[in-house]
Amino acid sequence: MADPTPYDVGIRDEVIRLGQFLKLANLVDTGAEAKPLLAAGEVRVNGEVETRRGRQLVAGDVVTLGAAAARVVTGEVDDGLPW
Repeated sequence: MADPTPYDVGIRDEVIRLGQFLKLANLVDTGAEAKPLLAAGEVRVNGEVETRRGRQLVAGDVVTLGAAAARVVTGEVDDGLPW
């Protein structure tokens, strides 16, 4: 199965924690939802399983959860999405 094509999610600062990014990218609804997914090894960062909710992400990192993938970019993204 091919990796999903990531969509860009803009962040304000240079870095963001993985748990925060999962919520910002609408991959999960809450931090509580993220914790068991991370523990089960269902979240990947740049193709590698990541279990640390506090993992620091920078521009260019790609987070994958199931059939969805989001790329960290710095600044605003004009994609027409409400977030």
